[in-house]
Amino acid sequence: MNYGISELSLIPVRKDPSEKSEMITQILFGEHFEILEQMVGWSMVKLFWDGYQGWVDGKMVTPVNLRTLNKLNNKPFAVTSDIISLIAVNSEQQHLMLVAGSTLPIWRPYLKEFTVNQETYKSTGEVFYGKLKNPREIIIQQALKYFNAPYLWGGRSPLGIDCSGLTQILYKMIGIPLPRDASQQVKTGTPLSFVDESAPGDLAFFDDDEGNIIHVGIIWKRNKIIHASGKVRIDNVDQFGIFNLDMKRYTHKLRVIKRIIN
Repeated sequence: MNYGISELSLIPVRKDPSEKSEMITQILFGEHFEILEQMVGWSMVKLFWDGYQGWVDGKMVTPVNLRTLNKLNNKPFAVTSDIISLIAVNSEQQHLMLVAGSTLPIWRPYLKEFTVNQETYKSTGEVFYGKLKNPREIIIQQALKYFNAPYLWGGRSPLGIDCSGLTQILYKMIGIPLPRDASQQVKTGTPLSFVDESAPGDLAFFDDDEGNIIHVGIIWKRNKIIHASGKVRIDNVDQFGIFNLDMKRYTHKLRVIKRIIN
């Protein structure tokens, strides 16, 4: 088996092995994956964080050996929380721009550094690491940082993000893995009976006329939701769904609210 890691800020993952193919997700810096298949110029990968599969440009893959893979899987990892972080690369005195939610593998908190293969990086920004206090507060604080970030199908960064990418990254920051798509995320957590039972950080899911889950957002406070629709925005939510404050109408029909954080 072959394994890889991202040493780039973002790696687009595509449905098919072509630059013209739909982007279905992104691999952020420090996220690692299994290489399932290879063809000329392309690799089919499976992410360890969420099990998502797709094609990436082979030139963007940094290989890792089995020993490094075991460290990546077994060591606690750190996650960047600043919307944009500049990371110093020791060997070349250069910097790398990371987006929020990037992984800092094999993090050494006292030195504020981490290593990918033989390369050592320094981070001076805010990093989430280990067991966190007040995870609900953290999720909301981080979610508000994404306010007005543009919607991008398959996106997982503040430069462009979709609804389930937003929820997944925010939960990643508090160390809870969520599946990539809203239709998969809805299968996690404990359902609530009423909107009024929800607490900040709970997830609200919305369906279409056929009952398919098509949207997800984060409950902020009473009757308010943070979600990515056109952009990351705040709208009203009630037992009927999301009431878009700009359009002055309901845009999404509520299916269920799930509690992920106990």
